[in-house]
Amino acid sequence: QVQLVESGGGLVQAGDSLRLSCAASGRTFSSDSMGWFRQAPGKEREFVAVINWSGGRTYYTESVKGRFTISRDTAKNTVYLQMNSLKPEDTAVYYCAADREYSTATSAFDYWGQGTQVTVSS
Repeated sequence: QVQLVESGGGLVQAGDSLRLSCAASGRTFSSDSMGWFRQAPGKEREFVAVINWSGGRTYYTESVKGRFTISRDTAKNTVYLQMNSLKPEDTAVYYCAADREYSTATSAFDYWGQGTQVTVSS
């Protein structure tokens, strides 16, 4: 059974940092692109960041550029999202996802985790 399990969320203050992890199991995702998405209450799920299979190519949504960093450890089948200088508007449930294609589209990703809550207080 393929599983993506996120961890590392929590309640922090504005300006703080968090590192989210997404551990994959069931098969290797070394050939897949991995993405992070988020969904705030009452809003659509939106793209945050994506990394290609080798880790050599990344892309971020404009609002997190310079603050968030996506990375992966292929040997551990794990992808990370380092979030610095957090803002209240970053509050959301964060999901990791995997797909063969390098994409920013929610619909492109086949495998999803259950999400981890990130709450940033002002």
